[in-house]
Amino acid sequence: MIRNNRHKYSVSAMCKLLQVPRSTFYYEAKKRDHQDEEITKLIIKIYKDSRRIYGQRKIKEELKHLGFIVSRRRIGRIMKEQGLVSKYTIAQYKPMKSTVNEEKISNTLNREFNQKDELEVVVSDLTYVRVGQRWHYICVLIDLFNREIIGYSAGPHKTAELVTQAFASVKYNLNRLKLFHTDRGSEFKNKSIDQALEAFDIDRSLSAKGTPYDNAVAESTFKTLKTEFILGEHFETQSELDLALFDYVNWYNNIRIHGSLGYLTPKEYKQLKAKF
Repeated sequence: MIRNNRHKYSVSAMCKLLQVPRSTFYYEAKKRDHQDEEITKLIIKIYKDSRRIYGQRKIKEELKHLGFIVSRRRIGRIMKEQGLVSKYTIAQYKPMKSTVNEEKISNTLNREFNQKDELEVVVSDLTYVRVGQRWHYICVLIDLFNREIIGYSAGPHKTAELVTQAFASVKYNLNRLKLFHTDRGSEFKNKSIDQALEAFDIDRSLSAKGTPYDNAVAESTFKTLKTEFILGEHFETQSELDLALFDYVNWYNNIRIHGSLGYLTPKEYKQLKAKF
């Protein structure tokens, strides 16, 4: 009360009225100022370590892991004072449309996005990024079990070859994969993809036509990718993109906390589930 009203009333008068020793008030005020300074430094560090991505919710969780219980309102105030703006507050561009895959494959996944077993269901999508003066494309494979990016590729052409390259990058035995789900983008309609899935006994699932929510996790992951990795970046060459993408995927899987995983990283979530 004294702290909140000292701009209007005498500190001495308020201390006398409330029967609080002035020395006690000034000690507590100094202690709070020191704590504010410490928390501010931590918030700045967490924000910078997150590549200017984390907002109030995730910073609150990181502070909690460090032993500090801080309200989102207080974090928001400090971020505003320090000029810390999450990339998620910046307007984004809309994706380009692609032709539709008309194959008669049903939506086997049926929006069952919470999978209990590792590699039970893998989902995928593509997005675009500027390299030099041209559009290049990124394909990722996501395990619904822990939202881990298990495979990825990038290149100048939005074709099925990009998808097969992403599968080639997977470090796990492909025989462990059970179901591969995508939207109806034409890049996923290709004989070589069908042959690869058949060879490893992987079933196929396609979203219903014009229904993006059927592939919501992939859509959400690509929104994250665009915001955290692509937005504000400029790559001069494919090699430069490849190196940056490798670094981002490593960070995404092993360091970045995910709200959908209870604010754990994909790696931590897998380790936690392995104990049970």
